[in-house]
Amino acid sequence: MDRIRALLRPAGDRNLNRLHRRQALVSVFMRHIQLIKITLFCLGYLWMLALPSPRLGRGTYIDENALGPGQVNTRWNWGDVANADRYLEQLEGLRDSNATSEQHAKAIMTEFTKLGIPASTQNYVFTSSTGKLEGTNAYAVLSSPRTSGTEAMVISASRISRVGEGDGTPNLRGVATVLALANFLKRYSLWAKDIVFVVSDNYVDGMQAWLNAYHGEAQSNLQAEELELASGVIWTALNIDYPGHSFSHLGIFHEGINGRLPNQDLLNSFHHISRWTGGVPVLVYDHLESHQSHIPSWIPRSLHQEIRQYNYRSKNVFRHIGYQARGRGSGVHGLFHQFRIDAFTMFGVPANGPHGFHSIGRVVESTLRTTNNLLERLHASFFFYILTTPERFLKIGSFLPSAVLISVAMMFGGLKLWSDSAWIPAATVQLEKEGDGEGSKWIQRSRPVIPVLGMMLSTHILGGILYSVLTTSWFSNNQTVASALLFLPVATLPLCALLVPSQDTRIVAPVSQLLKALNLCFASTVISITTVANFSLAMSLAILLGIPLSISSPSQSLPLRVIKYAAYIGLGLGWIFAGEELRKALWDWEILRVWFAPFVCAVYTPLVLQAGLVCLLPV
Repeated sequence: MDRIRALLRPAGDRNLNRLHRRQALVSVFMRHIQLIKITLFCLGYLWMLALPSPRLGRGTYIDENALGPGQVNTRWNWGDVANADRYLEQLEGLRDSNATSEQHAKAIMTEFTKLGIPASTQNYVFTSSTGKLEGTNAYAVLSSPRTSGTEAMVISASRISRVGEGDGTPNLRGVATVLALANFLKRYSLWAKDIVFVVSDNYVDGMQAWLNAYHGEAQSNLQAEELELASGVIWTALNIDYPGHSFSHLGIFHEGINGRLPNQDLLNSFHHISRWTGGVPVLVYDHLESHQSHIPSWIPRSLHQEIRQYNYRSKNVFRHIGYQARGRGSGVHGLFHQFRIDAFTMFGVPANGPHGFHSIGRVVESTLRTTNNLLERLHASFFFYILTTPERFLKIGSFLPSAVLISVAMMFGGLKLWSDSAWIPAATVQLEKEGDGEGSKWIQRSRPVIPVLGMMLSTHILGGILYSVLTTSWFSNNQTVASALLFLPVATLPLCALLVPSQDTRIVAPVSQLLKALNLCFASTVISITTVANFSLAMSLAILLGIPLSISSPSQSLPLRVIKYAAYIGLGLGWIFAGEELRKALWDWEILRVWFAPFVCAVYTPLVLQAGLVCLLPV
């Protein structure tokens, strides 16, 4: 006990002992900093690979007691299915006659009016670098007979299905379902909120125009008519996408623009209702689980089921990351999230059966009855999650640390370089002190921060110029040639760093070392901040920037310096040749205000260019 007490409470001055302990800890940390960095990188990347594991996550549940999903008897019947078939026949007639958008909208408005529901249309025109995009929306407002109409729910369908991300497949049955629901819902007086029916033109641009007008939001490149009809604050929205003749499953598409997600209680309620009221199995997206996947024979049979589950869940996780990282909504519902409206798309997965209008009508009715029970906005459940299956999910504490670990490793690397740049070890000298012992002498040197910050700022200015050119009509009309013409000056301009003269490193810290230190610290900060706002984007940045920025280094050989720089140029600017994906990203920014394209130009590309400059600068 005396030894333990002496270890915990050594003799001498308490403050001096604390300083000694702190110095000892710092010394141990600095000696093993490389091992700590490697460990953090490995843990972060392995954690990311483990996200689809069935051993992670937990079962879904409903937090909001007021919802009470599936607790009502549905009244949607086969007569309502016949009405839906009649509306479908009319819509097919409009399609076969090549009716214009305005004719479609007026026909839909007429059907709402026949039902005694106030309805109207809205014309809009978007102006972008690719030209003008115009259309006409139709909408109707069923006023609540029991309240003053200060709150509302939306039932919507776009004329174009999300199949192929809006490749032109008509959503006729989705629109027919909305019309049939209007006919059905107006017969009942149990609604505590207004119900707004919206049939938007095209795929997502029509809903963007309607939502901007509804909320009084101005968009510089949008000219849209003001809405003649209005209602209260929208709390929830259900988007119906039913492109096939019938469907086997209902898929959940829930990602919103710029990484937003709806409250999970809404999705969990829909899953419960679809399963127990509608009798329809639910999928995340449209991925059907396959039990026939090939597994090598050398793997023990006891692991086959877990491997199949990992494979299936990984498809859902990758799909989620693909939507959220690019800030792209997975359907029309994604536009509602920017106005703090919980929404998702129920997608009828095309099949030869067994479900149709009868099943989807019962599911929508029961879901509306559930959201009609709300006394306040959904808030009790999660807003940050990853759905691995309809029944399982990862909460924020299960996935966020993976990107944070890589961010911390980059920050440690940057701070170590910053510390090392201030001091340089000199030759061992005879210390003229009491005892005449030998020791190492450290010489302090200056750190030219201003020139380094100027280089970093110039890369971000170059990224801003790059973005400005990308959003011009010249680039959109000549994308193939313009991509090459734009790539060459952006890639060659940083080569001016080869002209930077070398300095005496005994007096001044190398510019390359300072640039790498600040580059790593800035990239780490960006990743850490982004993890909460958009985890999938932070995860993508951690994968693309983590190791590449950490291994950037100058060389004595000029050819090797240029080769290293070329590799970073490919990493930072290669996306400029991704024709269709680049076109979509620019369209998303101009029409939907998705900030992925400007983020790549102003943040991601400059960070990689700075790592390339590290390779070009003299040792």
